[in-house]
Amino acid sequence: MNIQGKVALVTGGASGLGAATARIIVGAGGRAMILDLNEAAGQALVKELGDAARFVRADVSDPGEVEQAVKAATEAFGALHICMNCAGIGDRQRIIGKEGPADLGRFTKVIRVNLIGTFNVARLAAWAISKNEPNADGERGVIINTASVAAFDGQIGQAAYSASKGGIVALTLTLARDLSGLGIRVMTIAPGLFDTPLLAALPEDVKASLGAMVPFPKRLGKPDEYAMLAKSIIENPMLNGEVIRLDGAIRMAPK
Repeated sequence: MNIQGKVALVTGGASGLGAATARIIVGAGGRAMILDLNEAAGQALVKELGDAARFVRADVSDPGEVEQAVKAATEAFGALHICMNCAGIGDRQRIIGKEGPADLGRFTKVIRVNLIGTFNVARLAAWAISKNEPNADGERGVIINTASVAAFDGQIGQAAYSASKGGIVALTLTLARDLSGLGIRVMTIAPGLFDTPLLAALPEDVKASLGAMVPFPKRLGKPDEYAMLAKSIIENPMLNGEVIRLDGAIRMAPK
């Protein structure tokens, strides 16, 4: 799919992977509806990107808010062709600790935002995308979800995060098959250790130590590198129903 003139909904789009993806889509001649809870960062990015971008504040797990965000995208730009699910949270806790069993509410929140939020956005975006006229290949659009290497290499204390990202991996082929008759592709990117807001609170020496764990290149991934892969997926019509690890060949240790 040629990005020129296409419209993307980017969740978690105010920072990190989402912001980098919004920039590369707009840079390629597309337009972006940025969905995030951080209104100040979202509006700042819109100011940077100009008329090709809009911002809407929404919780990805809230059906009504996401429905309004999809409607805002189609009303502002006339259609929706690309759905980029980049929103996500983390919360580390062991299944049992010194004080007792894990807090179920914390586990549930991660599942709600990461897994249910991804499905919620994908289902509502797919409905809007399905109304597009197909191109010469029969394609109407593409949905790209974000998992993590934690889906495969879950570390100690990552039960909620790994389960949520593993669920996104499991959705990939099923959703691709569900939507194949409509010409909508579904792909998932599973990043490794990336320099995003999830790691922003860590000291620089800790981030450098994490980066050194990567076989090559020996550093944290850059959001722009995620965006480069997202752009390639959008543009390559044969990429469908697959999960791509973007991790510098890292395999995570238990802790």
